[in-house]
Amino acid sequence: MLLAGGTALAALLVTSPARAAFPDKPIRIVVAFAPGSATDTVARAIAEQLQASVGQPVVVENRPGAGGNIATQGVMNAPADGYTLLFHSVAYSVNPSLYPNAGYDALNDLQGVAMAAVTPNLIYVHPDVKANNLAELIALARGGKMAYASSGIGTTTHLGAELLFRGLAKVDVTHVPFQPAAATQAAVSGQVPIASTSMPPAVPHARAGRVRPIAVMSPRRSPALPDVPTVAESGYPGFEASTWFALFAPGKTPADVLDRLNAEVNKALASKPVADRFANLSLEAQRMDRPALRRYLEGEVAKWGKLVKDLNLKPE
Repeated sequence: MLLAGGTALAALLVTSPARAAFPDKPIRIVVAFAPGSATDTVARAIAEQLQASVGQPVVVENRPGAGGNIATQGVMNAPADGYTLLFHSVAYSVNPSLYPNAGYDALNDLQGVAMAAVTPNLIYVHPDVKANNLAELIALARGGKMAYASSGIGTTTHLGAELLFRGLAKVDVTHVPFQPAAATQAAVSGQVPIASTSMPPAVPHARAGRVRPIAVMSPRRSPALPDVPTVAESGYPGFEASTWFALFAPGKTPADVLDRLNAEVNKALASKPVADRFANLSLEAQRMDRPALRRYLEGEVAKWGKLVKDLNLKPE
């Protein structure tokens, strides 16, 4: 009986088709935000290098909506084979606590493939706003009704501004959510007097004088705008709210496929074209292996979930 069973098992192993080496067809990266957003910019920079490295087309598709939840749910339900991936921002770790129906568990329904980049968030104003620093801006907000544009509900550009204005400064500034690239344009045009976004869309306008930077939300000043103080320097010690960008895959994607993708993305991040592109956009590449990324995501889900609860934030 043992011999017969062993023979049958051997026959099954011989006749079962081997899984083709990954990748052997095009890879699709679904970006959770619109073209021109910082998330889109980072995704496309990596996709270009990834395509050259793996020898297969890497197609970028934008599926904005519901703070990134539409794209996330779509990829979560895609075949778990590594050929459909999600590129998202820090909002990925926020949305399940912010939205009652986000539609996914950030730590279980998808898996982190690779971290890509991090950038400070920035508070800035239209040049007509009579404030040159954070203290003056908060005093102005206390004296009259004001509003700020963010890169979308649940992003750290939203949560960081809420923590600063409502949580720490105790001032009511109305939140106006936009798609990421549109938030900057709203401040440039004067449609909204204040904006809180990541640095990439804002830095060119700040350098050209189309907006006035007030404070960066990172622990240290940014080399991209070295004369702009941090929020911590401006009277709120320890304050930090940055935006990160990462790649995800459906939860049951095989480990060997995820490891291959992690290695390829980390190689892309180390390449000169990506490094130069990131430097111009005030982005810092962040290379992590998958266990480190998992630990990082666990911390982010806990941190932002607590803030959402403490400030009783709701999607508008």
